[in-house]
Amino acid sequence: MKIVYAHHPEDVKHYTTEKLREEFLMEKVFVENAATLHYSHVDRIIYGGIYPIDQKVTLDAGKELAAKYFLERREMGVINIGGPGRILCDDELFEIGHKEALYIGKGTENLYFESIDSSNPAKFYINCCPAHAKYPTLKIDQEKAIKRPMGTDSNMNKRVINQYIHPDVLETCQLSMGMTVLEEGSGWNTMPCHTHERRMEVYFYFDMEEDTRVFHLMGQPNETRHIVIANEQAVLSPSWSIHSGIGTKNYTFIWGMCGENLDFDDMDHVEMKDLK
Repeated sequence: MKIVYAHHPEDVKHYTTEKLREEFLMEKVFVENAATLHYSHVDRIIYGGIYPIDQKVTLDAGKELAAKYFLERREMGVINIGGPGRILCDDELFEIGHKEALYIGKGTENLYFESIDSSNPAKFYINCCPAHAKYPTLKIDQEKAIKRPMGTDSNMNKRVINQYIHPDVLETCQLSMGMTVLEEGSGWNTMPCHTHERRMEVYFYFDMEEDTRVFHLMGQPNETRHIVIANEQAVLSPSWSIHSGIGTKNYTFIWGMCGENLDFDDMDHVEMKDLK
């Protein structure tokens, strides 16, 4: 598990492209038969991929968490972007299909991930954050997710926001998570952009062709930077940073947030004239 320390916006102004990518981009999310994770000091989120091919993958709390088990003091959201898989949560086994989600409550001790078919393995993308209370583990499929169509063809941002882990779907301590699908011909996400000082966010981009790229915008509104992102890569967004992107072709991304406020619409909007 890689440790990612917090960043002051004044320092980030001086980062080179290489340094920006090193600090904010997770280039390799999925490694066969392994869990690949980043632990960020920004709201203590853990994010990354679990990719079981022909073996079960378990999570070890390790020295980083100083806990008896991984979810002793944490809650987790999982979205499967691969083939059908299973997740064992103590004595309950959940089958999680393509683009289905699972919320796993604090205190779940016995936890493992596996694929049902090794020729079409599951790819579990996770967000995990500190929790103060235990809430029930719950599977969220496409029917349970709240769908919010947004954008227009003329603005190249026609998309559907699927809210999986959201206060209107289930109760959590601080985790929110969902998936945004851009329609063909659209490339912009979250523009006009915003920040939210009360919580951070991680984007994970996928469903991209080999030569498709997303130019992910970050930084303070008056001091923006960009990171060029390929398929199945994740990018960290501190609360002071905008998080927006434009793709060379349509794509899908998973967003995950944690922090003080669970209100999805609590955003500090940025006018286009103020972007630099």
